[in-house]
Amino acid sequence: MKRVLNILFALVFIAFAALNLNDPDPAKWVLAYGSVALLFALAVFGRADRRVSGWLCIALGIWMCTMLPGMLDWLEADMPSLTEEMQASNPYIEEVREFLGLFIAVLALTFLTFSTPDQARLG
Repeated sequence: MKRVLNILFALVFIAFAALNLNDPDPAKWVLAYGSVALLFALAVFGRADRRVSGWLCIALGIWMCTMLPGMLDWLEADMPSLTEEMQASNPYIEEVREFLGLFIAVLALTFLTFSTPDQARLG
């Protein structure tokens, strides 16, 4: 069952990375989501390292926290639809989308970190 979840998460984060190829700043998003996908792919083959997934989880969590002001603005605006086009009147839409994407990545990496045995190491 864990192997199936690892495959599913790897595919989901590959899709996330691919969807960000047309983003105005694709490099950082493709790198972030691609790294998560790679870690899950390694876990499929028993090559996970909980130190790496743990540190990436912390890094993405810190990055996610930098978008908290936009998330709070969205909540204060009574959570309007996030499927609208980005507009100057609603600048928080992009930050909320990015916050939620990173939140999903942090949750997934938390799962990977705690489901990987202590002795599992790359190399």
